[in-house]
Amino acid sequence: MSISVKPSHLATYKDVALLYLKHGRNANIDSDQLSERFGIEEKVEASEDAEAFVSDLERLGPTFIKLGQLLSTRADLIPPSWLTALERLQDDVKPFSYEEVHQIVESELGVRISKAFESFDETPLAAASLGQVHRAVLRDCKTEVAVKIQRPNARETVLKELEAIAEVADFLDAHTEFGRQYEPGRIVAQFRRSILRELNYLEEADNLNRLGRNLRAKKDIIIPKPFMDFCSDKVLTMEYIPGTKITELSGVVHTDLDGAALAESLFSAYLEQVLMDGFFHADPHPGNLLLTRDHKLALLDLGMIGVVPDTLKDQLLQLLTAVAEGNSSRASDVAKRIGTPKEDYDEEACSREIRQIVEDRYGSNISDMQIGRLVLEVTHACAQNGLSIPDEMYLLGKMLMNLDIIAKTLDPEFDPDASIRRHSSALLNRRFKDQLTTGNIVHLLTDVKELVSTTPQRLNDFFRSLSSNKLQVKVDAIDEELLLSGFQQVANRITTGLILSALIIGAAMLMNIESKFMLFGYPGLAIILFLAAAIGGLILVGSIVFNDVKRKKVRR
Repeated sequence: MSISVKPSHLATYKDVALLYLKHGRNANIDSDQLSERFGIEEKVEASEDAEAFVSDLERLGPTFIKLGQLLSTRADLIPPSWLTALERLQDDVKPFSYEEVHQIVESELGVRISKAFESFDETPLAAASLGQVHRAVLRDCKTEVAVKIQRPNARETVLKELEAIAEVADFLDAHTEFGRQYEPGRIVAQFRRSILRELNYLEEADNLNRLGRNLRAKKDIIIPKPFMDFCSDKVLTMEYIPGTKITELSGVVHTDLDGAALAESLFSAYLEQVLMDGFFHADPHPGNLLLTRDHKLALLDLGMIGVVPDTLKDQLLQLLTAVAEGNSSRASDVAKRIGTPKEDYDEEACSREIRQIVEDRYGSNISDMQIGRLVLEVTHACAQNGLSIPDEMYLLGKMLMNLDIIAKTLDPEFDPDASIRRHSSALLNRRFKDQLTTGNIVHLLTDVKELVSTTPQRLNDFFRSLSSNKLQVKVDAIDEELLLSGFQQVANRITTGLILSALIIGAAMLMNIESKFMLFGYPGLAIILFLAAAIGGLILVGSIVFNDVKRKKVRR
């Protein structure tokens, strides 16, 4: 496979190749070939330091920071210690100027800031690699809002760097065993889809509306409401929700807080998102969850979301239930059904590792239980043994891992297994009812109508073929002659056995009838029948033994 090298991408090529040579594991590649291909002259020392990897990603900027956040979901690629380091990946950068904010907002909304907003804070509340958030008040409704503005040229920079990263990934796919096993090109394609969604603030506004509708029954969970008239691709205006980050709660707040009820409500809300709605907030890290003044939880930043197909929902429910119950064999079976076998798939090793993971965890203390970590370990075991897992599973594992941290912060005694067991029956009932909705019944009735309407014609075709002796039945079976021969031997032996039984019974009955013809002091005809039955029985036994010995020799 030929990979063209573009001069405008040389700096990014070099950054990606250096990262790979320095931190790549099990790469099985000629480093000189990679260095020569992408213009690396200096010698690169291999590193196993996860913190150094995170520092390198932060130094390289927004695209690589976001790539690191995606890699933190890939337990099949990243060792557990590195996953922990990537969780601490910082996305806080220097804010861009208010003059640029002013220009972007007015250009995107088509109105002067002073006309749209009664007030607009020049100092941002937070700044990240792709954008920053300012506090403001809408002029028409006097509502306090948070305005998220995309960093200037963020989209262009990301797309340019992504193109270069994709070319290096394609090179690894074509020239390394690592590439053939883990398909970095596919990972980069997934990353491209994810980050382009994050860069489209109109899509994030739709996500806020959708999640708000799905969780409207959860009174303890708040989703900020977007103001669509003040949103665009690069500007997102949403309800401002004052609160405190979960990780910054003081001891006094914990005293007045019903942490157990909040943790339970949050966990059940995410179970419903994944297993019922098939649409979930995929990045619930502590910075994206606030505790409001009235002790509710606000979910922020819906740029990263996960979508679960209907076919996967039931399997995920079965997997989580099996894990919660410590049923290692069932968990192994469900995980294997979720995945797709590759050429090097080792089913026995995969089953053994998954069972071991579940069994080891089931004996843990409540404080050590992390269902998210377990799901990531299961996906890692699958990948290591040649079972390809859907991308949704990695997002799910990462989401659950963040959820474990938040739930333990709210309630150190929170038991995720018990929560899953409490909600699994209700979720299963709702899944069943959803499958009997009007839409599904319409599809079912349509299929039945098609079957009924086509059945007469199919029956006519069948009887026409039957009457003209053109009906053919194709059956893949074993050797018919051998099968019939076997049946014939069985029938012959049964018939012979019945005849011998009749001779014995007849002889026994004749024993009671007086006769002038005597042998050995008994009625002669009865003795003859007994002798005939005995001789016949010996012949039958001999035949059976002889044929069985002969058959064994033939098999050898």
